[in-house]
Amino acid sequence: MKQPQYLVRALLAFAHDVVASGVAWFAAYLLRFNLDVPPDHLTTALKTLPWVMAVNALLFWRLGLYRGLWRYASLPDLQKILAAVFVAALAAPTLFLLAAPIPVVPRSVFLIAPLLLIGAMSGSRLLYRAWKEQRLLGIVRHPEANPVIVLGAGASASALLRDLANSSQWRVAALLDDDTRKHGGAIHDVKIVGALDRAGEIAERMGVSQAIIAMPGATHAARKRALDLCQVAGLRVMTVPAYADIVSGKVSVSQLREVELDDLLGRDPVQLDDAQVSGFLKGKTVLVTGAGGSIGAELCRQIARFAPACLVLVENSEYALYLIEQEFRDRLPGLPVIAAIGDAKDEARVKEIFMRHAPEVVFHAAAYKHVPLMERENAYQAVANNALSTIVTARAAQAAGTHTYVLVSTDKAVNPTNVMGASKRLAEMLCQALQPRAATRFVMVRFGNVLGSTGSVIPRFREQIARGGPVSVTHPDMERYFMSIPEAAQLVLQAAQLGKGGEIFVLDMGEPVKIAELARQMIRLSGFSEQDIRIEFSGLRPGEKLFEEVLVDGETTLPTPHPKLRVARARAPGSGELPEDVLAWLSAASSGGVSPEAVRARLKDWIPEYMPSQ
Repeated sequence: MKQPQYLVRALLAFAHDVVASGVAWFAAYLLRFNLDVPPDHLTTALKTLPWVMAVNALLFWRLGLYRGLWRYASLPDLQKILAAVFVAALAAPTLFLLAAPIPVVPRSVFLIAPLLLIGAMSGSRLLYRAWKEQRLLGIVRHPEANPVIVLGAGASASALLRDLANSSQWRVAALLDDDTRKHGGAIHDVKIVGALDRAGEIAERMGVSQAIIAMPGATHAARKRALDLCQVAGLRVMTVPAYADIVSGKVSVSQLREVELDDLLGRDPVQLDDAQVSGFLKGKTVLVTGAGGSIGAELCRQIARFAPACLVLVENSEYALYLIEQEFRDRLPGLPVIAAIGDAKDEARVKEIFMRHAPEVVFHAAAYKHVPLMERENAYQAVANNALSTIVTARAAQAAGTHTYVLVSTDKAVNPTNVMGASKRLAEMLCQALQPRAATRFVMVRFGNVLGSTGSVIPRFREQIARGGPVSVTHPDMERYFMSIPEAAQLVLQAAQLGKGGEIFVLDMGEPVKIAELARQMIRLSGFSEQDIRIEFSGLRPGEKLFEEVLVDGETTLPTPHPKLRVARARAPGSGELPEDVLAWLSAASSGGVSPEAVRARLKDWIPEYMPSQ
């Protein structure tokens, strides 16, 4: 039977090293006696040679020198060689002391031979790697490859250059870094020619039109500055994957990608208290409503990291439920997952699910969220869905003995001017009213827009750009808060763990972003200018505000152990019977029909801070 190719290579490498040990032993004698070995010492050298080779052969094989490939020889391989030769250098004289009669070996031979052997073994490996990578004599393997400059000259850049050494697509022409101590140096023979702000000058001089940002561990501000410098220079930009993905082994540093909106608007990574969140979720049955939506699905993914006993996915859309269930079947086949289709407003179905699975933690993410769509024709449905589903799931959680119930809320619940925001503020107040009725802890979490969520402006802008424009923006001064979906989900988990019951947590959303500037950035990232794709301002839509607020008037906030979470002291509901009042109104309105004006009037009765937009 034919030997596997790797075993053949290992045997050849083994034979090379054993022969090298013999050559090094005899060469040590030649050096010791200036190439004129006396006859008695020559006899000793020949008698001891088989023993030296045998000792080295045994130790080299046993110490695992032949698992690595010479083509990728590096520092760990040199460390193994040093250890093996050191052990062999001690073993050989010990053997000679025990084996008699053998003439005395000169002590200097015991010192010279290991040094020669280390040079032969490591040198041959490095020469072989240099030959395979065609680095000998400065040969460029793929001269036809596209030249690029790399911004960043740290560990990631080093790994990137090593991975791209054999690439037929990219050839790194220069490195840039703001650390002046690195200037004039080189990484893998590529020179560090200056600071990042010289990107345009260097690119023009070298005829480069492409740049790669290799700064995954830098702050968001530093990465954004690098991107801005490249865009000003007219360079097309790519970036290495996120630092967390590289460290976790999900991707390699050379898996380049286009710069995305998250790179522009994203923030520095969230630092979760993993130990506390794990203690909160590990081994628990966790239920998520709206599990097929943007936020609900990401919550499920983040929860799965902490090894729950069971994950119950509740979703009204059959297709969305199918997709998220299949994702977990493929990615985490060992995680018990229950896919329960049902409407969160359906009391009988919700009660059945809760009683059957007895969730210990519930995340209620199901909601109608689109402001203009819910403002007029669908005003009643917005309240019916967002308020009724909260009452139904919250009561079911209390009846099932759920420990923690988390309501995913929105910054539009702050001083609401639209029906959607008011319905979410009403949902918060319902949870506050239900808090004293059972042991279940109710925790509410408010945050703003998330990048790429269903119904957000970003997918809409992408579609408009793909069609050639124009890109429709409501108002040149409109601002919104943005965060990534994973960041929002992680902070919801942290808030759930911190909550004692009845609090409304407010996420630190950072600085607001002008929607018009967002559109401009997306146009540039797509490789166009505003001359190619123009921006049109369409005017505010029903219920929209120019600026979103973070806190309700009259609220104060308290810090929490997490720097990106604060607790809002919101106004308590005026009546402890609010759930019953809401249910009675919904029942009466559903039977007789209700106008959007009547819905807004009723919301105003419940929520004094609600100021319907004109």
